[in-house]
Amino acid sequence: MKNITVTLDEKTAAWVRVHAAKQGKSVSRVLGELLRQHMSGTREYAEAMRRFQSVKPFAADWVGGQRPTRDALYADRTRIR
Repeated sequence: MKNITVTLDEKTAAWVRVHAAKQGKSVSRVLGELLRQHMSGTREYAEAMRRFQSVKPFAADWVGGQRPTRDALYADRTRIR
């Protein structure tokens, strides 16, 4: 493990000390866990975005490669208008 120095304003430092004490953990451990969670979330988001972008767009299913007209999409809603 690496040691680093973190500078916090007084209000934040006081809050994290109380928060860590309530959990029975050190400030260092609380900050480490928070950063690991953030790092994991960032990785998961990047992976989800990569999977999403790898899927072919639904436009490939359009008839003859042409977009349907607005009237064709909403033909069954004429009675609503």
